[in-house]
Amino acid sequence: MTLAQIKAAARKAAFARRKPLFEAATAAQAGYLSEVLAGHRGVPLSGFMPIRTEIDPAPAMAEASAYGPVGVPVIEGEGQPLRFAAWTPDTDMVPGAFGAAIPVDPRYFTPEIVIVPLLVFDRTGGRLGYGGGFYDRTLEQLRAKRPTLAIGFAFAGQEGEVPLESTDQPLDLIVTERGVIEVRG
Repeated sequence: MTLAQIKAAARKAAFARRKPLFEAATAAQAGYLSEVLAGHRGVPLSGFMPIRTEIDPAPAMAEASAYGPVGVPVIEGEGQPLRFAAWTPDTDMVPGAFGAAIPVDPRYFTPEIVIVPLLVFDRTGGRLGYGGGFYDRTLEQLRAKRPTLAIGFAFAGQEGEVPLESTDQPLDLIVTERGVIEVRG
């Protein structure tokens, strides 16, 4: 099997594994994320608007927006890095690429913290996403300019083996509904 085939099989299995985790989620799923972000008050950050069965960071993002800039990713095209548009709980949103909500009138900024959605994570900071490479390209570009903290946010049950490539950007920290996982180097 090629690495692409291995990743495709891992994605399919991960979607199936995440669905019951999503269905059993409670309103407190972002509690630990709020705690982590409280230690970075005022630092520009980007979260994400959940799609499919992703864990929802919006409560933690709303809390953080009271202290500093918060945004959401905007996909501008295949093979391009993400851009980040300012967001508050009151922002008018419309469906963007892949169905993730984006601001009607985007005002772009550069975050220093990026909350990253995922399908599978491991304790070394490995992450398997949807396969478009958007976060890998974006984190590489951001980190080339200044330190950028990548926080993986997922259900604890999404931990597993991650087939990695040299272009995959590592997570610095993983937060789940059950706690914070320090990445082992």
